[in-house]
Amino acid sequence: MFEEFKKFAIKGNVVDLAVGVVVGGSFGKIVTSFVNDIIMPPIGVLTGGVDFSKLAVTLKGASGEVPAVTMNYGIFLNTVIDFSIISFTIFFVVKQLARFKKKEDAKKIKTPEDVLLLQEIRDLLKNKA
Repeated sequence: MFEEFKKFAIKGNVVDLAVGVVVGGSFGKIVTSFVNDIIMPPIGVLTGGVDFSKLAVTLKGASGEVPAVTMNYGIFLNTVIDFSIISFTIFFVVKQLARFKKKEDAKKIKTPEDVLLLQEIRDLLKNKA
């Protein structure tokens, strides 16, 4: 059973998946920083200096040591923008990979031997006439 697991774990697909998860996690952090630090400040300026991450609705005010209960819809807006950027980027990358794969597949299409033989006979008959 250990040998089977070892073969499974060492397969290229598992390693590729692990690399994808690590790179995807890092990419997510980059996009989050991009949204929070680059995109949202100008949008905040355009909307009168509003910091979206601070937008919230207070459902119950603070009383004594108990903090206020808030619905933080600004953080949700940031998360939706993060998701939109990530999904668009992944869509673009997958589309480009599919385009490159299609080009490679077109190059790999091999003409069957019988067709090659018929083309050779045709060319010999053309040259003879």
